[in-house]
Amino acid sequence: MASLAHAADAAYTTGEVKPASASTVSAQKVVRDTLPFSDRADFDEAKRGFIAAPDFRQIAKDGGGVSWNMDDWNFLLEGKEFDTINPSLQRQATLNMAYGLFEVVPGIYQVRGFDLANITFIKGQTGWIVIDPLTTAETARAALKFINEKLGPRPVVAVIYSHSHGDHFAGVRGVVDEADLQAGKVQIIAPEHFMYEAISENVFAGNAMTRRKSYTYADLLPRSPTGHVDGSIGKATAKGASGIIPPTREIKQAYETLTVDGVKMEFQLTPGTEAPAEMNTWFPELKAFWAGENIVAGQHNIYTLRGAKVRDPSAWAGFINEALYRYGDDAVVMFASHSWPRWGKERIHEVMRGQRDMYANLNNQVLHLANQGVTINEIQNVYKPPTSLRNQWYTRAYHGSYEHNARAVINLYLGYWDGNPVTMVPLSPEDTAPLYVDMMGGADKILAKAKALNDEGKYKLSMEILNKLVYTQPGNQQAKNLLADAFEQLGYQAESPSIRNAYLSATKELRDGVVGFDKAKVKSPEMVRGTSTELLLQNLAIAIDSRKAENMHFKLNLMHPDTRETFVTEMSNATLTTITGHQSADADLSLQINRPDFVALVLGEQKLGDLVKSGKAKVRGDLGVLKQLTAAVTKYDPGFELMPGTRPAKGRAAESSGGDDVFVAARPLEFDGEE
Repeated sequence: MASLAHAADAAYTTGEVKPASASTVSAQKVVRDTLPFSDRADFDEAKRGFIAAPDFRQIAKDGGGVSWNMDDWNFLLEGKEFDTINPSLQRQATLNMAYGLFEVVPGIYQVRGFDLANITFIKGQTGWIVIDPLTTAETARAALKFINEKLGPRPVVAVIYSHSHGDHFAGVRGVVDEADLQAGKVQIIAPEHFMYEAISENVFAGNAMTRRKSYTYADLLPRSPTGHVDGSIGKATAKGASGIIPPTREIKQAYETLTVDGVKMEFQLTPGTEAPAEMNTWFPELKAFWAGENIVAGQHNIYTLRGAKVRDPSAWAGFINEALYRYGDDAVVMFASHSWPRWGKERIHEVMRGQRDMYANLNNQVLHLANQGVTINEIQNVYKPPTSLRNQWYTRAYHGSYEHNARAVINLYLGYWDGNPVTMVPLSPEDTAPLYVDMMGGADKILAKAKALNDEGKYKLSMEILNKLVYTQPGNQQAKNLLADAFEQLGYQAESPSIRNAYLSATKELRDGVVGFDKAKVKSPEMVRGTSTELLLQNLAIAIDSRKAENMHFKLNLMHPDTRETFVTEMSNATLTTITGHQSADADLSLQINRPDFVALVLGEQKLGDLVKSGKAKVRGDLGVLKQLTAAVTKYDPGFELMPGTRPAKGRAAESSGGDDVFVAARPLEFDGEE
């Protein structure tokens, strides 16, 4: 590919951006010279089995707007090398431009490039078995329509959720007809604990996760060579109507066999790997192994930067090893919910072993170093994968990175403390930064030194001192601009899209301030209906500000007559707790309301007073309990500051308004995909 002049990058962007520096250009050249770019096997596999592409590149969003636009990344198809993109990342981003319908083997088909994930169709005796119906109903519906146009119309008879992340289930309403569901014509199959994990992971810290995701998925950056280029396991998550249908059958055994519409499947549960609830699937008659999201084209996250529980790389490696020895000798193809399939015993073994060893080495070598005293604050600069792993494309650090995943392993086993009492209960950055700035001789000296370091390409050293200055003087735009310059070049050099996106998102906010978070988005009604009352009440408890709840003491009985569920919610010691399956004889307030009407309260579609007047809700006791709850609930700021000085000065959160609509605070935020 011919090299593209740096200035040309501006043609693809909006807003202030700077070209790759000489140091970044040099760093990109090192990557081009050291990695095996002559290996084109992935490109051959990514296009193998191609049947057709649709005559559209955009998918409309229900209610107006665009759900998906594959043309956003067409700059990757121009055959140019961009010095503002790590060459390894550009290669991966180009591979993820596959778009259309593909045959994996006769009877198994995938539609790729309609969302972050692939949607898979298994041909049964009478209809389609759909695996992982994408993030939105719009993209899933478009995929189903397209395959039916090309291969003949067939009904959907079953849906399999491989795991509990939104880009693998939230588009289910696009492929499942409600009437067929009610008539029992469609099965929904998922791993054990699917519903709890699908909802809870994104509820309790939902506001923080959504904000952090805006950095790691580059939600506010343009699609361009100086902005968002890829999501490592796909391009990005689609926008639109997300929902959930609870499974009609959960897989609970380590290995469980099931025949659906004439198709025999063996499910392999893999809990604690890429998702807390996940499974692989073996199709013995087709000799096809489905790897869920446990095997993708690169290293995945052990720690997801948007925020999630740390995963277990040892268990991850172990489940891959089990699959290798159980299915590897018989499989003719290995395919997954992201990336592209691998065909042939030799290739399947190669990739499975490489991925197994990648996670095992990460786990074992990081602990090996930790046992020699390397700490969580050093490991990212010490751990290096073996050369043989670094030289394989399928073990490169894309979704995850060697650096942040290494820190995650130590956190999993030893926690965040590095053993130094100084870091056990550290001061906050805004408290320590002024001391550093003073000892360094003040702002002018720091600015001069930082500029010199930037000019030398020593961006991490520059950001170390500029970060202290920006915390001390958040209104110092010159400092923020220099810090943005350092972040920008580090983003251009990053191989992992997550790392790149975080650097470039911070760059934008340092220059322009926080924009685009004026209003919190909420989940679709279907997602809220899929959240249990217990989880909704627990989310309400998290929204309580203990400082405002001092001296509050009350008990609230809640009953759903239609589902026969009962709850006691108690405020004690400025803490809200809920227990399921009980009612309190001395409750201050009792509320009796059917589950659908309670969901309407949470969604803000109904007021409690109106439901009481209509006889749909019954209350007994002190309604002042709800006023107390309202007074203690916080309405989160969805665009809270991540970098100092990027928002107008104000409090971090504001009180929610309303009287008897306090249950709205239990409503979780919107979830856009994996993570």
